[in-house]
Amino acid sequence: MSSMQSKNKSKVFNEPIHELAGYEGITKGLSVQGSAMMLSGCIDSGKAHMIQALGADAFCRVIITYDEAKAREIVDDSRFFNRNTVFYPAKDLIFYSADIRSNELTAQRMKAIRAIIENEGDLTVVTTIDGCADMLMTREKLESGILTFEEGGIVDLAQLKKQLVLLGYENMGQVQAPGEFGVRGGIIDIFPLTDETPVRIELWDDEIDSIRSFDVESQRSIERLQKVTIYPATEYVLTQAEIDDGVAAINDEVAKQADIFKKSDKYEELSRLKAIPDNFNETTDIDKFVHSFVKDTVSLIEYFDRETTLFVLDEPNRIAERMELVEFEFTDSTKNRLEKGYIIPSQADMIFTCREIYAKVNCRRLLVVSTLEYKPKGLDIAEHFKVDSKSISSYNNRFEYLVADLKKYKKSGYRIVLISNSRTRAMRMVDDLRDNGIDSYFSEDYDKALVEGEIMVTYGNIHKGFEYPIVKFVVIAESDIFGQEKKDKKRRKKQYNGKAIADFNELAIGDYVVHENYGLGIYRGIEKIEVEGIERDYIKIEYSGTDTLYILATQLDVLQKYAGADARKPKLNKLNSQEWGKTKSKVKTAVEQVAKDLVELYAKRQNEQGFQFGEDTVWQREFEEMFPYEETSDQLAAIEDTKHDMQSTKIMDRLICGDVGYGKTEVAIRAAFKAVQDGKQVAYLVPTTILAQQHFNTFEQRMKDFPVKVAMLSRFRTPKEIKQTIADLRKGMVDIVIGTHRLLSKDVEYKDLGLLIIDEEQRFGVSHKEKIKKLKNNVDVLTLSATPIPRTLHMSLAGIRDMSVLEEPPVDRVPIQTFVTEHNDEMIREAITRELARNGQVYYVYNRVRSIDEAAAHIQELVPDANVAYAHGQMAKRELEKIMCDFVNGEIDVLVSTTIIETGMDISNCNTMIIEDADRFGLSQLYQLRGRVGRSSRTAYAFLLYRRDKVLTEVAEKRLSVIREFADFGSGFKIAMKDLEIRGAGNVLGNSQHGHMAAVGYDLYCKMLNQAVNNLKGIKNEYEFETTIDVDVDAYIPATYIKSEYQKLDIYKRIAALENMDELSDMKDELSDRYGSVPSCADNLLMIALIKSKAHKLGMIEIKGGVAHQESGTAVWRTVMTVYPKAELDPDAIKKLLDEYGGAIQMRVDANPAFIWTVTKKKFTNAKEYLKGLNALMDVFMERLMVKS
Repeated sequence: MSSMQSKNKSKVFNEPIHELAGYEGITKGLSVQGSAMMLSGCIDSGKAHMIQALGADAFCRVIITYDEAKAREIVDDSRFFNRNTVFYPAKDLIFYSADIRSNELTAQRMKAIRAIIENEGDLTVVTTIDGCADMLMTREKLESGILTFEEGGIVDLAQLKKQLVLLGYENMGQVQAPGEFGVRGGIIDIFPLTDETPVRIELWDDEIDSIRSFDVESQRSIERLQKVTIYPATEYVLTQAEIDDGVAAINDEVAKQADIFKKSDKYEELSRLKAIPDNFNETTDIDKFVHSFVKDTVSLIEYFDRETTLFVLDEPNRIAERMELVEFEFTDSTKNRLEKGYIIPSQADMIFTCREIYAKVNCRRLLVVSTLEYKPKGLDIAEHFKVDSKSISSYNNRFEYLVADLKKYKKSGYRIVLISNSRTRAMRMVDDLRDNGIDSYFSEDYDKALVEGEIMVTYGNIHKGFEYPIVKFVVIAESDIFGQEKKDKKRRKKQYNGKAIADFNELAIGDYVVHENYGLGIYRGIEKIEVEGIERDYIKIEYSGTDTLYILATQLDVLQKYAGADARKPKLNKLNSQEWGKTKSKVKTAVEQVAKDLVELYAKRQNEQGFQFGEDTVWQREFEEMFPYEETSDQLAAIEDTKHDMQSTKIMDRLICGDVGYGKTEVAIRAAFKAVQDGKQVAYLVPTTILAQQHFNTFEQRMKDFPVKVAMLSRFRTPKEIKQTIADLRKGMVDIVIGTHRLLSKDVEYKDLGLLIIDEEQRFGVSHKEKIKKLKNNVDVLTLSATPIPRTLHMSLAGIRDMSVLEEPPVDRVPIQTFVTEHNDEMIREAITRELARNGQVYYVYNRVRSIDEAAAHIQELVPDANVAYAHGQMAKRELEKIMCDFVNGEIDVLVSTTIIETGMDISNCNTMIIEDADRFGLSQLYQLRGRVGRSSRTAYAFLLYRRDKVLTEVAEKRLSVIREFADFGSGFKIAMKDLEIRGAGNVLGNSQHGHMAAVGYDLYCKMLNQAVNNLKGIKNEYEFETTIDVDVDAYIPATYIKSEYQKLDIYKRIAALENMDELSDMKDELSDRYGSVPSCADNLLMIALIKSKAHKLGMIEIKGGVAHQESGTAVWRTVMTVYPKAELDPDAIKKLLDEYGGAIQMRVDANPAFIWTVTKKKFTNAKEYLKGLNALMDVFMERLMVKS
């Protein structure tokens, strides 16, 4: 049925094709297997149109093209004609040997395979020729690995765990990313590789009770599902027996190869060879050893039904050329690797050759399309057809030319379709054409064929238009009219508030922790201890000497993980010694100073009137419309917020966090233009000379049509030019000045500075920042950063600054393929050769100035044909400039450089980066570096190398795995959060603060800073003491309920923060959702935490309660609530309350005043009721006794 619909759906597009001479012949030929039809003359998006029209009756169309960029273009065009289009990317054949790769690619491939398996008709699959060259297991075998779960089904849990691991899923405590699963009691969470959200399957014994999808961030359920299908997370579905056979096969081959090496005395090679089985056991990467594990391998082509699938080869000569390169690259690489002992012989045969692929498609239904007429090599073509089509010449925004052409077309009786990317623009186009005397209409209904002279405007997106003069049919795309294509994607918004740092960061046994009252110790795990018949969870902390401290798990809020600024071991404190108190008070004084400065500065900014910029002008709008790309929704929001700040009377202080290349600069450019409109000057501060040059060029370029004078202050200017610029600034002749810290020198004065923009904030030292602050108090400030440094992050989250986050990748950016692997010359050579083969350039980051020339020479030996140069920050400035300029202009192929490239250079032609000794870099540094590649629509590669024999420090290992975890775009923000944990935030606050922060750890420092700020602002801080609650009630989380210690800690930490009933019931929902129904001891724990938080606000130091027997023998609940002598309670209200309760509550008045509350056991028969009553009492106290401030 569905294929029928698709044919009719596009009468508009298909009918004109039916009128072409030869249409009958070609469709007849296409219905026969083994008679290939060749069609030449198709161009641009016309190819996708032609394929969809000719293959309209096929159950499935498979389009094979020559490279990935082309494939993505075809996918976009095909989607317009057929929504149901998927892309199947090729595996990276050469770098398949990296230790770690992002599973992004497997996920894309599995999604395509899922579409193929679930196809109900009318599917288009687009792939590249090397996508067909991969060796896969048969479709039947793969399908045997698909799991289906339905409500009421039976599940053998132990069996399922094993099965998921064999299917490539990773067993994690908490599911975070596709390809992971976790089991907690009778709850199984699985994040299928092919889905957007994970699912939670809840068992009742072994029967499936419910299936729900849930949200990764909050771990809460979203909706209930009847059934769920889980596809393998690997392309190779094997049984344990097959895996064992495979490992044996690898060992056999290694032994055989070892004999050969021994005979020829190749010992270095031999040691590499011997390491292969161990490496396999570490990574269990079957991809690399397909032949050892899979007996029958097939190509993707064999996944399709022969009768009903139409195969299409796009540009066979280009395909053959591409395959020749792939085969050469592959054989060359494997030959070297075999000789050097990196691989075993069966790994040298991993791809189907072009000849084999052609043989497979040639005997199926095949259409070959090309733009020019030629005879393709290696294919038997049954018949040639030629179609006459023309491409649309670009109108470059000149609407009048379009109007003239449309009139011509109409007169000649053409059928005309105009395609626009937005419905509003499409409607507007209809109006504009009417104003020019041309009738047209907007419609998305393609069932009615067009008549001669009719103009239809519709919504969609194709790359370029096309025309068939013979049948008088023309399609014009928006990009033909307005130039540069734009796309627009909408995403759901995420709100950032300070929550992200609250997570109890992966506390592992043996970590350093800071207890606010006792200082620094080592975390030794959770122990359940029974005191007087009541069981509770205690956290064990070991201090210096033999001291041990046990604290109640409910008091986790006074415990923080210690995050120092470097990897040095901190010194442990002794319990009951003075030193921690001294340290704390020292830090406290220092913190108060910082707080004072901060608060003064921010208060001054809040109270002073800033300049109020006017509304947008016509020029502003005109200027913004010249932006050649479609803004992302985040970008628009950031621009909107910035303008709003500028138009208000308060002084703007906004931080814009956005990933590298996410268009932060555009936000700045628009703000700058706005400031200049009101006659103000703009200073744009950047960390490096090269960046200054790049931004200067961008600004010049964007502002060239407007009377705006842009100048630059940096080392690239002669002293004479600098002098001139400074003089002009003073007179107000320069509107925008872009420069390095030279802008902060004393001699630079402005006539009327209105906006200061700081780029890549994380690169300025504290002394520079102080100068910036002094620059002018009442200037609007806009700060841009991809990885905001921790303090500012904390400040902006604490509401002292405003912040906009750009999370949405610009159109056409492809995630960077990140490989983490040991240092290996072969890999480096191949990575470079491959990038140069596609005319790109390579960054090689080598961070040691002393031996950088040797490193460059070594690379020159590896790739003798490349032009290799090196650069570092200690070179003479002119020389460095020259090298950088040459690199930007493409004269240098490989640039070996220290991290000077990490700041913002934008070279879209450079798409491979190799970072040596990556484990030595900080996270935000690695991230910034990696963001320098992948700025165009080509796939980019980042290789993080480390030395195998070098034992990675734990921190370094964490770093490398984090960067791989966040291989998608938009994660700079998350990286800053992670970096906080790994590096601590020391160096942000200046040298003096650094030591203080190291002394007490980052979290406690922030807490103290916050308190100090509140004191100065006159906001009442919470009481300093810790409230303890000791009631005779079992209150803990049973080990059987939450097994993972890390998750348990996280939950304890969050329970400790409960403040009201809503939060409590929310927490309860979450617990039952994630772990099953809540046991009563955990229920009590929640209640006690709530009581504790209320008691703390009331100023109670401790609450002790339990069952006691009066002299008369009656059992009562007796509760003693000790109050802080300085607690702010209303004495008159207390008296009134005591009278009302008549004896049930008494007041003890001495050095430790206390309320004593007694109720009979009859009133509260069990612990649960007692806690409820106690909570209700707290509410009464809070309402009646607290002094209203």
